[in-house]
Formats: sequence, C-alpha cells, structure tokens
Amino acid sequence: MAKPYKHAALICIVVTILAAIGIIIGLLTLRPIITIIFLLPAVIYEVYRTEGKSTKLAAWVLLIVFIVEIILVAANISFNLATFFGETEKWIAGHRVPLGDIKVVGPVIMAILSIILFVRTRGRYTKWLAVIIFVTCFAIVYTLDPTVFSRLVRIGVKEGLEKIH
Repeated sequence: MAKPYKHAALICIVVTILAAIGIIIGLLTLRPIITIIFLLPAVIYEVYRTEGKSTKLAAWVLLIVFIVEIILVAANISFNLATFFGETEKWIAGHRVPLGDIKVVGPVIMAILSIILFVRTRGRYTKWLAVIIFVTCFAIVYTLDPTVFSRLVRIGVKEGLEKIH
C-alpha cells in the first residue's frame, strides 16, 4: 500500500534543509560527523517511504551502512582497504569504488545505493530523498578525504563518458 502523501513534500523540504545545513557546517568545520548526523532524517524517511522489494532492500542496506558509518566516524576507526585488497579500486554493484580508509567507502556505497533507489523507485519523494542522500554522500567523502573525492569524481566522469560513447 502506498505511503500517505499528505505531509511528504513538507517532510522532504525539511530534510533537504537539514542536509544542506549539515553539508555547510560539515564542510566549514571539516567534521564529517556533523554532515552524517544531519543526513539521518533523510535516510530514515527513505527507509519508511520505499515499498518495492529491491528498493526496500536497498533502503535497509543503506540504513545499515549509514549506522556503521556513524560508528566508524564517531569512534575514529581507520582501516586501509586499499592495502588489505592490494588494489586502489573495486567493482561494487557495477560501479568502480575507490578504496582507502574504510570510513570513506561507506558514503561511496551509500551513494551507489541512492542511485539504485533513484533509478528503481517510482515515487517522486523517494527519488527526492535519494538525490539528497547522493549529494550529501559526496560532501561526507570530501570532509573525510578530499583526495578520494577527486578520484571519485574522475572515476564518475570517466564512466559517464564511456557510457556516452
């Protein structure tokens, strides 16, 4: 059954504003935990709004990755995945993901999941939330490691150009 739409637009506006505030404060202070915390309402509302089998699963995985990310960032847990795997990139869900500190991989996975949610969902509010999550994940990556952010942008541009040709 479809979720009620009565307050959906207002809720999406509020979570957009919260995410924007989190991005601004997080970028100005270079404290990713702030950006992550301000993204929490969007992630929770995305989990609530999604209904399809694959989108519901993607939303729940997104929430799990989000919770793990909060723990990793709050506890300042570091683990270099590039060293562990012996390579700088891995294919995850059909996308190249730059490897490095484990804290950076979480937002990248969340961004990929938000793309899946955007593409597979029919609802305009769940698409809206997916965009908020996607954009905010880039800000989180930047505050965690600007070099990975630039690598991620290069990979995205390269993949985009390959799909055009």
